[in-house]
Amino acid sequence: MRRFWPLIVLALGGLFWWGMQRPDMNALPSVLIGRPAPDFTLPVMFPYRASWGQSFQLSKHLGKKPVIVNIWASWCKPACYDEAPHLQAAWQEYQDRVLFIVIDAQEQDGLTFIRLFGLAFPQVFDPLGTVGVDYGMYGVPETLLINREDRVAGRHADPLDPAGFDKLIQKVL
Repeated sequence: MRRFWPLIVLALGGLFWWGMQRPDMNALPSVLIGRPAPDFTLPVMFPYRASWGQSFQLSKHLGKKPVIVNIWASWCKPACYDEAPHLQAAWQEYQDRVLFIVIDAQEQDGLTFIRLFGLAFPQVFDPLGTVGVDYGMYGVPETLLINREDRVAGRHADPLDPAGFDKLIQKVL
């Protein structure tokens, strides 16, 4: 039995490594698809307060146009860094037809991230990460789509590229 210990340890190590490989996060279904979007009220980040006020309440903006909710964090490297310019470009293209609200989740240095990418869309701060829990988030970045009927119409985990944003948004336009 003693001579099998290295094999057992190696096998268990291999299983652990295999299990820790990042799964396709989009293969995991969202129980919210088709259901009413959970409401939230969060403080607006400083650079956006002149336009959006001190706090943002989702329910006050629902029903007018579709909503993109994107959850990110500056410590999310490289995924959030890869997605940020594409999110900015999508906002520039669709801002008249879709409301973008971006949530800085449990952040330490969000303002530096915002300045680094010149992000112009409204951003709020979720210090406890409660919105991510309410929306069944698997990890950052994650993007949710809310239709005009105030229902969650789509979800994408991991960074989106321009084609990904277009595909997601076209579902509700």
